[in-house]
Amino acid sequence: MSDKMKNLLIRSLSGVVMFVVVLGAILGSKWSFGTLVMLIALGGEWEFYRFAQKAGYSPQRLLGLIAGASIVSISFAMMFLFSKDNTLPVNGMSLALGLALFVMLLVPVMFICELYRKSDTPIANIGATLTGVIYVALPMSLLLFIPLLLSNGEWNPWSVIFYIFIIWANDVFAYLFGITLGKHRLFERISPKKSWEGFVGGLLGAMAMGYVAAIVMNGDVLIWVGMALIAAITGVFGDLVESLFKRSVDVKDSGNIIPGHGGWLDRFDALILSVPFVFIYLMFCIN
Repeated sequence: MSDKMKNLLIRSLSGVVMFVVVLGAILGSKWSFGTLVMLIALGGEWEFYRFAQKAGYSPQRLLGLIAGASIVSISFAMMFLFSKDNTLPVNGMSLALGLALFVMLLVPVMFICELYRKSDTPIANIGATLTGVIYVALPMSLLLFIPLLLSNGEWNPWSVIFYIFIIWANDVFAYLFGITLGKHRLFERISPKKSWEGFVGGLLGAMAMGYVAAIVMNGDVLIWVGMALIAAITGVFGDLVESLFKRSVDVKDSGNIIPGHGGWLDRFDALILSVPFVFIYLMFCIN
């Protein structure tokens, strides 16, 4: 077997495994969904801090990861509180408030810790630490609310699954349109292979998946198609932003956690950047 075929086989098998794991975690329960979100958040943060380290900075990884985990936990508790079937075995409001106060204390603690690190880049170190939290953990924490926003407060895992399908449809159709029709470069400085034709094809594929989701979920077609359009556009920027980071430190992949697919950020960069925009969009749609 040639190396090319071997790599294709590894990529295909790992892709199937990843699909089954993600689907199973979301369908399993709120707890397994929350665990998946936590893993992506912390894995993505770790990879971002590795970018920062390669760039010559020294982010406070431990405090950054603790802050990220706390923010995801706050959203997890709030998800139970806002859902109509609240089954959290503790006082969710007290838990969320306590964790929020803890996160507020972590920021000045980062400044204090930097005093003892004897680094030449203290401002950049703190900035990189906080950016990892804001770039990865905060958006992933908002993802926990998407199933509730799309299902009127009911826990419906298929809402977030279709959201992920929209992101994947954007990738697949962008690739297909790009390799068949692509002639005009979209952002050659950052990603030479992306084309405007692929970008438009991705948008069409995402909106088609949004329409399918609305029919299957018996939801509002305009809301779902609008969400798909926003997710697709911002998802492309998510991919470009991660490519920018990788180019700045001269690495091909953010990690190797998924054989043939790279790291957490390589697989979920589009989802991560699109979530805040989708969250705000759905908040306006509901209100």
